[in-house]
Amino acid sequence: MILTVTPNPSLDRTYEVPSLDRGEVIRATGERMDPGGKGVNVSRAVAAAGQRTVAVLPLGGAPGALVADLLDAQGIEVARVPVVGATRSNIALAEADGVLTKINAPGPELSAAEQELLLETVRAQSVDASWIACCGSLPRGLAPSWYAALVARAHAAGTRIALDTSGPALLAALRERPDVVKPNAEELAGAVGRPLATVGDAVKAAEELREMGAAAVLASLGADGQVLVNDSGAWFGSARVDAVRSNVGAGDSSLAGFLIAGGDGPEALASAVAHGAAAVQLPGSVMPTPGDLDPGAVTVTADVPVDRVLREQVS
Repeated sequence: MILTVTPNPSLDRTYEVPSLDRGEVIRATGERMDPGGKGVNVSRAVAAAGQRTVAVLPLGGAPGALVADLLDAQGIEVARVPVVGATRSNIALAEADGVLTKINAPGPELSAAEQELLLETVRAQSVDASWIACCGSLPRGLAPSWYAALVARAHAAGTRIALDTSGPALLAALRERPDVVKPNAEELAGAVGRPLATVGDAVKAAEELREMGAAAVLASLGADGQVLVNDSGAWFGSARVDAVRSNVGAGDSSLAGFLIAGGDGPEALASAVAHGAAAVQLPGSVMPTPGDLDPGAVTVTADVPVDRVLREQVS
């Protein structure tokens, strides 16, 4: 079982519009409602793969109830942490030409008691977990050190923990030695404070995160692939993608694939790449099933192409 923790989940409403005209009444041509948040997406990807997952979520108000109902309909167990504030509702406006405009609400502010209840719920639910995946930004009220406290408690209980966050929360958590961290290229560059121009730059930055405390680093480089750096060395993985339809949740799908495959070594990297490549070829935030995967399109090598220039360079 993979336990996910999303401290700031959301109810995501997407409206399809012909175009976005400021100051005008815009009539949507389509709409959908999804449970949102990076950890939520990891749970959705794990469930789509046919594996058991439990999502720990602070939920409040009518939006929180809807998030729980939507996840339940997808066969995902929810460990609900009641909070006074209403779960945030995010809005996405998808124009006909492919441009996506997102409005993300800040979310509720968690009290000290709610913060402690969230940690205690994770502890109680993690008894049968092979991994805990902690993902996304922190809501108001939680200090950047909150993830560090969660990593420390998980390790004290003997549970492996994967962390997908950024900024001060990532840097603070590194001192507690999370088992794997999963930054994208932008987050990796931000953590080391310099731009990334090549695959070699990304590997060096990942090695620096390991020096800061991460046991392993799984870094997504967008269309350029993924790198895994751990005690045994570095690997580079990439996949053939015929057509990109949506990259929403692709990184979360990759993390799910990595953990499903054991969360260690080149085999897990291959699974991460396969899941990410499948996700970008599906519409919206749809998560891939085993039938969507194409392992034959994936290449993983220890001969890392350090001089390869990244197509999406990060400053």
